[in-house]
Amino acid sequence: MNIYKTDNHLKHYLHIIENKPLYPVIYDSNGVVLSMPPIINGNHTKITVNTRNVFIECTGTDFTKAKIVLDIIVTMFSEYCENQFTVEAAEVVFPNGKSSTFPELAYRKEMVRADLINKKVGIRETPENIAKLLTRMYLKSEVIGDGNQIEIEIPPTRADVIHACDIVEDAAIAYGYNNIQMALPKTYTIANQFPLNKLTELLRYDMAAAGFTEALTFALCSQEDIADKLGLDISATNAVHISNPKTAEFQVARTTLLPGLLKTIAANRKMPLPLKLFEISDIVIKDSSRDVGARNYRHLCAVYYNKNPGFEIIHGLLDRIMQLLDVPPGEKKRGYVIKASEGPAFFPGRCAEVFARGQSIGKLGVLHPDVITKFELNMPCSTLEINIEPFL
Repeated sequence: MNIYKTDNHLKHYLHIIENKPLYPVIYDSNGVVLSMPPIINGNHTKITVNTRNVFIECTGTDFTKAKIVLDIIVTMFSEYCENQFTVEAAEVVFPNGKSSTFPELAYRKEMVRADLINKKVGIRETPENIAKLLTRMYLKSEVIGDGNQIEIEIPPTRADVIHACDIVEDAAIAYGYNNIQMALPKTYTIANQFPLNKLTELLRYDMAAAGFTEALTFALCSQEDIADKLGLDISATNAVHISNPKTAEFQVARTTLLPGLLKTIAANRKMPLPLKLFEISDIVIKDSSRDVGARNYRHLCAVYYNKNPGFEIIHGLLDRIMQLLDVPPGEKKRGYVIKASEGPAFFPGRCAEVFARGQSIGKLGVLHPDVITKFELNMPCSTLEINIEPFL
């Protein structure tokens, strides 16, 4: 385990057995180690061009998937055997004493009506033609019964065929998607824009008119970006974590749009000042009440970066946004107010919370020098971030 922790190819598989009480090891009858799945194979059983008898074993943490893999590999190998398409079965004895013979190479039969396939694909073919199309897709088919039923034999190589829909799809592929005649749907519908996207598009247009440039940043970021650099603890952010991130830059789903904009400024420091950027996109927060365990919120974030903080410019932008959304200032029930507040990412005494229609929708203020330096910037920066969903 210690040797392969540093191996770029094998370290990804160590966790499968690392903390288990027993490790799986495969020996031959003489006690020679053949392999230690899923980590490494032995030199003793390395295949060469002269190998004639091949023993195929398949190990896995999921029994069903292991059977599927074994079936596919065995059938593919059988094509090159001396007696073509023949394999020798092996008896496998389980720890509970039960024994089974593998590979199973189980064939199964499904019945699908030809009119169902015609209807779903949008074609008009005879049952005989559909049977021929499916046979071309390695699904041996024949018309039976009343002449509308098709009996389909699913071979062990087609583990992807789980439902009748998969058979219908294969018929469509064999027929050729480009050969299916286009037709207008029978139902008369008028398309409508998703209200949240409509509001987002309208705001984007007016943010650009206010002199701000739009940035589109990644929805995934590092834990540092949304926590350490903003003076927060990662547990306080309620962020959704990626279980197997490929890079440090994509560890969590963003809970704020601010880091993306600050990184964009850091990459464009050579541009003439002031830099005025905005983004209107989704953030993701854990939510146990949702079936997926998380929820998206549409946020608007704007950043002003110059030799002076420019708080008044960000404040003016907030007033303009509220004017466009028809939310009057100063009214508690219908309008919006800003109240002095504090936040770890903001300069003390230079932060305000925005309340609209009786609820907190976000914050605006001047960023703390520590935050600015952590994002490799060296000028003052003011920012605004609000949730726009309450205005739908």
